[in-house]
Amino acid sequence: MYHQIVERKIRVLFAAINNGDVEPVIAGFARRFEHSFIGSHALGGSRHSVETTRLWYGRLFRLLPDINFTIERISVRGMPWDTVAIVEWRETNSATDGVQTSAQGVHLVWIRWGKMVRLVILPETHMLCATLQRIAIKGVSEAKAEQITD
Repeated sequence: MYHQIVERKIRVLFAAINNGDVEPVIAGFARRFEHSFIGSHALGGSRHSVETTRLWYGRLFRLLPDINFTIERISVRGMPWDTVAIVEWRETNSATDGVQTSAQGVHLVWIRWGKMVRLVILPETHMLCATLQRIAIKGVSEAKAEQITD
């Protein structure tokens, strides 16, 4: 039953992101947390504060304004004080230039007592880097900006 509750909550958080609403995700973090996106590009790096994480999601929505995730599978293991969820997804977006792309990836989520303590996002980096490079060439300077980290 607990695992089903966690799975349902994860689906709600992805639905919020699909609607451009980061606040439910922000509210889901513990007081101390890590938010990491793998890669050495404008969306890469790690964050540990609400303010910096909110800035990162702002950049995500500016670069990929119509990003949409389809969850393919969620696996939840552990007890309420030490839970791990693996979320396999496919996303589509048309970046800022209208070119439709699709990629897949994984979120690894560590949860303690209902709050995320660590979120690691593992996208198909080569697809994302190609998109960021393409829109940077078209004049979107934020696509090649320094990572938002703290």
